Amino acid sequence: MTLPGLPQPAPGEVLLVCACYEKGRALWGGLLDETGGRREGDVLVLGGGGGEVRLRLVEDHGWDYLHGGGVPALVPDGGHLPPVLALADIPVAYGGDGPLLVDLAAVPGRGVRVPSARLGEVLAALLGSTLAFDDLVRDMDRYGMYQGDGGRPAFTTPTTPPRRSFPALPSTTAALLVRTCFDDEGGWRALLEELGGADQDGWVGAELDPDEIDEDHYPLTALVVDDRAFEDVQPGQVPALVPLEEHPTLVALADARTFADPGRCLTVVDLYDTPGRATVLPCREVGSMACNLEIGNMDFHDFVAVEGTKPWWEE
Repeated sequence: MTLPGLPQPAPGEVLLVCACYEKGRALWGGLLDETGGRREGDVLVLGGGGGEVRLRLVEDHGWDYLHGGGVPALVPDGGHLPPVLALADIPVAYGGDGPLLVDLAAVPGRGVRVPSARLGEVLAALLGSTLAFDDLVRDMDRYGMYQGDGGRPAFTTPTTPPRRSFPALPSTTAALLVRTCFDDEGGWRALLEELGGADQDGWVGAELDPDEIDEDHYPLTALVVDDRAFEDVQPGQVPALVPLEEHPTLVALADARTFADPGRCLTVVDLYDTPGRATVLPCREVGSMACNLEIGNMDFHDFVAVEGTKPWWEE
């Protein structure tokens, strides 16, 4: 899939990209009014604590359904964009959520949502280096909103990924199970067995008998990635590694926690609402999560445990 490249903004501008369209028409929802900014043609000028921020509004129906993790691949060769980009996606157009800020510098492709009314303030702080993208990640609530009121996640998303590059993940519209820790071979084999065993094509759960499925613990169907090239990959790095042409439901990481925890917990990465956000679930619950996300019955935040509160799947 070839998507249009991002334009080069004027010096001092940040791109605000529309990623939701209806019959070719850009859908901004109420975002442009909620920011409290003023329009100067295709530029939205916002007042922030660190001064004015100029947002270049860009539209192209080729970006319809664009996710934050796919943004780094659209930066033109030799292009120099600001360290952050704002995305007006489906949750903005239809859900009234705040825009998604996409990291283009520290960990390209990860995202955090910010309240629309605070967009100018947060961008000014980021551009003025009084706030780092890591600060946004550490201070987001279960919904992926910076300083939101949805409760602090019980497991915070790591913000210190290894400083090396990783290859692209395989293309699939199903889930991916990616091994990132190679210290416990027996634990890895036990995990695969608990998930039903991997077939000769590298899938778990692909040949299960429907009559034997426990609906309370729906089995995970996932393509297994057992490759040392992904050793130590962190959640924030995952969205940019997913190919644009086929987007999996989710990516589950079998990391060091998986082999230390008796419940064989997996770290599951959000690829859609807040790319790079992570939650931790017992492996027996990840199949139910993938199924519910795929049919739109539940959202990623429904599987994020809140600090100090017993999650529903443990009741």
